[in-house]
This record gives sequence, C-alpha cells and structure tokens, in this order.
Amino acid sequence: MPTKIMKWIAIAALLLALFWHPFAESRILLQFAVLAGAVAVLVQAVRAGKYVWIGLFVAVACIFNPIRPFAFSANLFLVLDAITLVLFMVSLGRLAMKPRLSIASITDRTPGSESL
Repeated sequence: MPTKIMKWIAIAALLLALFWHPFAESRILLQFAVLAGAVAVLVQAVRAGKYVWIGLFVAVACIFNPIRPFAFSANLFLVLDAITLVLFMVSLGRLAMKPRLSIASITDRTPGSESL
C-alpha cells in the first residue's frame, strides 16, 4: 500500500510539472517526490525480480536526482516528465504485488486427522 501511495504522489507531481512549468524552487520538490516514488518502485521491482523495471527506475532516479541534478532544456524536461509519468502509470498495473501465502504450521493440529 505505501508503494502505491508513493506512485500516486509521483504521478501527481509529474502531472503538476507537466501542466504548470515549475520554477527552480518547486523543481527540487518535484525531484524529491519523483525520486521517492522511483525508489519505492525500484524496491518493488527488486522483490518481484523484474529486471527491466529495475533498470528503468534506476534511470528515473538518476535523472530526477535532487542532490546532483542534470541541467535540461525546458523542452527536454517536459519530454522526460511525460515519459516518466507514463512509466509510473504503467507500473501501477504491471508491478502489482501478489499477496504472500502463509506457510502452514507443522505443529498445528488439523481436526479429523489420524495419528500415525
């Protein structure tokens, strides 16, 4: 559930940046939101063993890194923003975590079982 929330926060930040061109101060907040979402999806992809998704979101984390940001032109930033937005939207459906099955206990008594 927290991963899905982080994805939606990143999607909202990317949509906001796509339709409202951010200035320098808000671009740092956008980068932190996208980086946090990318790390959450990256952890989810590692657990699922989806290596293509791992590579894609490592690239997203590098591009939207707020510590050492890349300088992009406004047009290139909008294209990267749109591509990243699509990646997050697709990851909502493709990287859904399957529930873990519990392991039956060997000491649990099953009613109606016969002893050996």
